[in-house]
Amino acid sequence: MTMSKTRSEASLPVVSLPLPVDVTAPAIARQAVRATLVSLGFDDLAADDILLATSELVTNAFEHGEKPDRLEVEYAEGRLTLRVFDSGSGRPKLKEPSPMAARSRGLQLVHALSDDWGHEPCDGGKYVWAVFSLRRADAQA
Repeated sequence: MTMSKTRSEASLPVVSLPLPVDVTAPAIARQAVRATLVSLGFDDLAADDILLATSELVTNAFEHGEKPDRLEVEYAEGRLTLRVFDSGSGRPKLKEPSPMAARSRGLQLVHALSDDWGHEPCDGGKYVWAVFSLRRADAQA
């Protein structure tokens, strides 16, 4: 897997990572997001919620989106955006899990951890996104 970076206007490079179509996708995505956050100067405490949301978004794409495609990470103006692309046409639904259910809490976690989240159709499927307000360590000094 190789990460590519593209420069978008008034932001840091967008990191784009192809995702495998197997159970390793969440771990690979977390490693890429962690490396991106470290390179941007974020500490581990800020990263924990983002890494958990990354796992949930990629797992949902793997389990419900028919085929995960790629992950994008973008940081601009104090906001970090994760986008997970998949080939599914189904719309993600935020549902209340049963207290006894062992699963079905992924989007509840993303909803609780992020400032905002949603989904958009795109060529070949859709992407699910989550936004986090963050300030780089060097901007907090």
